[in-house]
Amino acid sequence: MTPASSSVRSSAHPVPGSVAAPHEPLLALDAFTVAFAARDRAVPVVHGIDLSLARGEALGIVGESGCGKSVTWLAALRLLGHGVVTSGRVLLAGRDLTTMSEREIARVRGGRIGLIFQDPTSSLNPVLTIGAQIGEALALHRGLRGEAARAEALRLLDRVGIADGRRRLRQYPHELSGGMNQRVMIAIALAGEPELLVADEPTTALDATIQAQILDLIRDIRRDSGMGLILISHDLGVVAELCDRIAVMYAGRIVETAPARRLLAAPRHPYTRGLMAALPTLEGPRVRLAPVPGTVPAPEAMPPGCAFAPRCVRATAICGTRVPELAPIDDRHEAACLALDQRGFRTTPADAPALAGAPA
Repeated sequence: MTPASSSVRSSAHPVPGSVAAPHEPLLALDAFTVAFAARDRAVPVVHGIDLSLARGEALGIVGESGCGKSVTWLAALRLLGHGVVTSGRVLLAGRDLTTMSEREIARVRGGRIGLIFQDPTSSLNPVLTIGAQIGEALALHRGLRGEAARAEALRLLDRVGIADGRRRLRQYPHELSGGMNQRVMIAIALAGEPELLVADEPTTALDATIQAQILDLIRDIRRDSGMGLILISHDLGVVAELCDRIAVMYAGRIVETAPARRLLAAPRHPYTRGLMAALPTLEGPRVRLAPVPGTVPAPEAMPPGCAFAPRCVRATAICGTRVPELAPIDDRHEAACLALDQRGFRTTPADAPALAGAPA
C-alpha cells in the first residue's frame, strides 16, 4: 500500500526559504488546534492534531459528521475567515503555512495544494463560464493567458473526461450535471499542477455510478502525477478504494491511524469497530447492522475524559477522567483508547457488534 518513490515528481512550486529534507513529510500538522469564537470565550473544536503525509501518499480522514474532519483542513489552509483561532503548526515541505502572509498562502492554495469541495454546484461561480473559471486558476498560478490558457483548459477538460471541450468552456455551471461540475472542479484543482490534492467529500452529492467514475478519475490522476492526496469522507468504502493510510477522527481528535488494509482488517479503537459494524456487506449471510448509539458531542458540551466514553459499552470509570492519547499498537498502527492502555485490550472481528453498542 506504500506508494513507490519512483512515481513521485519533484515540486513545481518551490516556496522561497524552504528546503525540503530528503525524508521530510510533504505536509505535517503539529499540535494543531482550532477554536471558534463564541461570545466571551473560544470553543475548541479540534484538539491537538499530529498527523503527517509523505510525498505521493494518500491519506483518508474518516468519521461521522461533526467530528472535525473538514474543519481541520479548512483551518489548516486558512479558509475559515475571521472568528477562528488556531495554534500549532501546518508544515508544507518544512514551511509553516500559519506564518505566511495572505499573498503567500494564496499562492499555495490552488498552486501547491489543490482543493475539491463537497458540493461543486455551490463551489463554482454561477455567473462565470467554465472557461473563465479554469482560466482564472491558470492565470493566477501559472501565468497563462489568451490562447495558451485556452489550450491548457481544453487539455484539462480532456484529462478529467469531459468531451466537446470547446463547447463546454462556453457553458455555465447550471448547464452541466453534478458529475460534470465535479469534473470541472477537479480540472480547476489540477490547473496549478499541485503536489497535494485535498478532496473534501468529493462524491457526496453524486449517484453511485458517477461516484465510481470520479474515484477512478482521482486514482488515475494520482497514478500519473504522483501527487499526494488527503481524502476526507464519512464513507469507509470510498477511503478504502483510494488511500494508503487511514486516520479516524472523533470529536476533534485522531483516535486511530493505520495502513488502510490493516485498519479495515483489524480495527482496534471501539469507535472504529463501531463504524465497521454499521457497514453492510455484499457477501455472506444477512445480519442486522449495529449502529453506534448516541451522537457526536457538541464542541461546547464535551464530556470529561474520553469523548467517546458515553457511547462506548467498554468504558470504565477511568474513561471519564482521562483523555486517551494515541499510543502504538504495532508497526504504524496507533489508537487512543484507555482500554488498550490499561488492560492490554485486544479485539477480534466478533467483538464489533458489542463495541458498536449492540448486545454481544
